[in-house]
Amino acid sequence: MAEHEHVRVAVIGSGFGGLGAAVRLRREGITDFVVLERAGGVGGTWRDNSYPGCACDVPSHLYSFSFAPNPDWPRSFSGQEHIRAYLERVTDTFGLRPHLRFNAEVKRMTWDAERLRWDIETTGGNWSADVVVSATGPLSEPKLPDVPGLDTFPGKVFHSARWDHDYDLRGKRVAVIGTGASAIQIVPSVQKQVEKLTLFQRTPAWVLPRMDRPIGAAERAVHRALPFTTKLRRGLLWGIRELQVQAFTKHPGELGFVEQLAKRNMARAVKDPALRAKLTPDYRIGCKRILLSSTYYPALAQPNVDVVASGLTEVRGSTLVAADGSEAEVDAIVFSTGFHVTDMPIAERVFGPEGKTLADVWSGGMQALRGASAAGFPNWMTIIGPNTGLGNSSMILMIESQLNYMADYLRQLDVLGGRVALDARPSAVRAWNHRVQERMKRTVWNTGGCTSWYLDASGRNTTIWPGTTAEFRRATRRVDLAEYAVLRAADAQPGAGAENAEVAA
Repeated sequence: MAEHEHVRVAVIGSGFGGLGAAVRLRREGITDFVVLERAGGVGGTWRDNSYPGCACDVPSHLYSFSFAPNPDWPRSFSGQEHIRAYLERVTDTFGLRPHLRFNAEVKRMTWDAERLRWDIETTGGNWSADVVVSATGPLSEPKLPDVPGLDTFPGKVFHSARWDHDYDLRGKRVAVIGTGASAIQIVPSVQKQVEKLTLFQRTPAWVLPRMDRPIGAAERAVHRALPFTTKLRRGLLWGIRELQVQAFTKHPGELGFVEQLAKRNMARAVKDPALRAKLTPDYRIGCKRILLSSTYYPALAQPNVDVVASGLTEVRGSTLVAADGSEAEVDAIVFSTGFHVTDMPIAERVFGPEGKTLADVWSGGMQALRGASAAGFPNWMTIIGPNTGLGNSSMILMIESQLNYMADYLRQLDVLGGRVALDARPSAVRAWNHRVQERMKRTVWNTGGCTSWYLDASGRNTTIWPGTTAEFRRATRRVDLAEYAVLRAADAQPGAGAENAEVAA
């Protein structure tokens, strides 16, 4: 490996997870760290996703750090530009810019078992680190379907997370592929501009009204003058969502009432019975993420929109062919087909002590101790790891819980002293994963009758946390050393004959 800089901690990614980790490190008194970012600015998914209408479906005051409240959110549900601006302010407020290394995409991370450190190769230089905190996020790598003939399409093709702002959609015939969270924001945003919009829908979504509104100047002034009101607002939003968890995790039958609300929402905007039939899901609400929009259904009911209730299977020149044989002539294709969530690409670049990648170890399904530590990869932690996702609340709550775990992990290394590493015991990882999967069996995500991006190739839910955010916070409050093997460098073990010595916790 070429010349490199050594740091105590290397954080990968500068979205909410990476910036949150950086803030927490500084608050813990740790300044010997870098944040390696492949792009030229912070923001993560809120930098990459800039498509028309891009916004968050979690209320603004809950979708922000508890340690960095923002009294000036302009709307109850904020748009992409406001969230990215918030992350820029967090970066400046907490003095993170000296730690940022832009245009430094990680190509390979290799564990050095002799030195007990990670060697990191990036496009912007090389580093080594005692600890790696991977915060690349599950919504970072766009997922494009393998469609026969797509390479012959003469028009414009792009993914919603790589929006081409130089391409003018006005007057064009546009196909949107997918009906997830990005599609329901894109469709109403571009429908009025295009000549014809064809939506290829493999599976309809449950959609509830988006109760969005501007937050007035007086309301924001109160939050600035009386900070406890911002905290109270956040607490109320959190509490409501905590109370909803039981329906998702233990009593999915209780969600029938919510289905009726969603059907009424559709009926108000879609008068055509045939179109309503296309748009009505056949699975329990909540099995896939419940989407929020007050403009999606009205847009689909417009005369220049056609809903094809079948997935895209082939491209013949400028003709798109669906599984049901439907055809559409288009000038541009927008893929709103999600991300590599259950097969995180970063895992292919993480090499353990035996040369195996994390992707190899996770080939049968992702699993990590308390959503953070993978067995066989010492001093490597992930933020928003396996089974830490949420189906009804703010991921910032889960990120902050994992930051608590990260902080205690580093404290434990300090207490142990010397050149030391922690490696999650396979038995501990298995036990944790077993408990999670047992709880998952009765949840709506597993019993609701749908196939979602929460499930991996084998049908196992490796994405969602089957409990409340308060439960997860309790589970990640402290590191239990009994769940880890303690590794020490050979030269720190008098008389040790092995390269590393394992010390029972």
